[in-house]
Amino acid sequence: MLLSAAWALYFHESQMIHFAISAVITSGVGFILWKFSDAGKGIQIREGFAIVTLGWAAMGLFGALPFIITGAIPSPTNAIFESMSGFSTTGASILTDIESLPKSVLFWRSFTHWLGGMGIIVFSLAILPVLGIGGMQLFKAEAPGPTKDKLTPRIRQTAKLLWGVYVLLSLSETVLLMICGMDLFEALCHTFGTMATGGFSTRNASIAAYDSSCIHWVIIVFMFLAGTNFALHYRALSGKPLLYFKDSEFRFYAGVIVTAVVVVFLFSLGRFENPMIGFRDSVFQVVSLCTTTGYVTANYVTWHPLAILILIILMFMGGMTASTGGGMKMVRCMILLKHAHIEIKKLIHPRAVYPLRFGQRVMDGSMVTNILGFFLLFIVIFVLGALILTGMGLDFATSFGASIACLANIGPAIGDVGPTGNYAGMPILAKWVLIVMMVMGRLELFTVLVLFSGSFWKK
Repeated sequence: MLLSAAWALYFHESQMIHFAISAVITSGVGFILWKFSDAGKGIQIREGFAIVTLGWAAMGLFGALPFIITGAIPSPTNAIFESMSGFSTTGASILTDIESLPKSVLFWRSFTHWLGGMGIIVFSLAILPVLGIGGMQLFKAEAPGPTKDKLTPRIRQTAKLLWGVYVLLSLSETVLLMICGMDLFEALCHTFGTMATGGFSTRNASIAAYDSSCIHWVIIVFMFLAGTNFALHYRALSGKPLLYFKDSEFRFYAGVIVTAVVVVFLFSLGRFENPMIGFRDSVFQVVSLCTTTGYVTANYVTWHPLAILILIILMFMGGMTASTGGGMKMVRCMILLKHAHIEIKKLIHPRAVYPLRFGQRVMDGSMVTNILGFFLLFIVIFVLGALILTGMGLDFATSFGASIACLANIGPAIGDVGPTGNYAGMPILAKWVLIVMMVMGRLELFTVLVLFSGSFWKK
């Protein structure tokens, strides 16, 4: 918040005092809670789940303070929606005229993405030694994907390495965007949205506002990198770049994107005025929606129906595990397909034993069961969200699009919340439903749902 106050000072905006007030309120409440807490007892698995879920809820609430106090978003519901959309890297917005907002507010809006991208709890592990005890419980509860790749024996060191890679990639993108023509402010804001796979922009038309192939391609590359396992980035920077191609999930991730680009471009070719720009837009939208970033350069709902269907499927799949992307994650999709293939083979040879392999490892039954359970829950919650929104009077396309967009942390989808729409016209209750879905999607369902289990509260 104080960084945003500094931008307000730089741009001679009156909002500097409002960000200072927000910072005082937030740090004051945090200090009081810290004084009454007992961090020395250590953190067990149940406390880990509770801290992550309640911590994210608190971040969304306090993150809304600058929007409310500055008057940029006076409605508490809308302010919390925008804040939670930022921290969860969803990128869904209720703003209808983004460019009219003060620059300091726009910076805060984008900065919530960057903090939420790698995870505010992992960020705490990297800088606060008081959480070093029991830190693995927090990492397990928050780190995205079904596999937790510890780079070092100490969780705090692992968090620092991940954040180091995150910062390095962010600095690289910022410099490249400035070389392509953006100023420092816009380069930072769009880097925050790219590296967090969030999608908040400082322009009403998103990336389509920039008529620059250089800017588009830089963002495409870094969206792809942000949707890749950050442990692979670390090992590549450590001198092992070939590990990218040895990783089966990365090959699947890259293969899905390449295949989707070819199908989307070829089937929509007749709808592009300029084939070269059409190809660039096809690549951009495939990478943007697959990584759940949500930036747009074209109104993809006017493309071929098959292309639209492919983009919707990509929304469900998401990026790689241990990336900042949302969705179900590529590794889960891989294992589901492998499991289905094995079940088909068992119908032919019922007594045969077919181990399910992921890379060089044989997956144990509990992991496969966990993934099947996650897939079922993901679909059930998506359908339930769509039903609730439809019951509130929203049309089918909008309900379908908003449900998957918030659960998979994408932002734009189809219907009234498509690439040229927003969430401003949603009923208040619908916005709260979507807020909950954003948190559940960001924390991958189980972390939130376990709090509603009766056994969780028993000693």
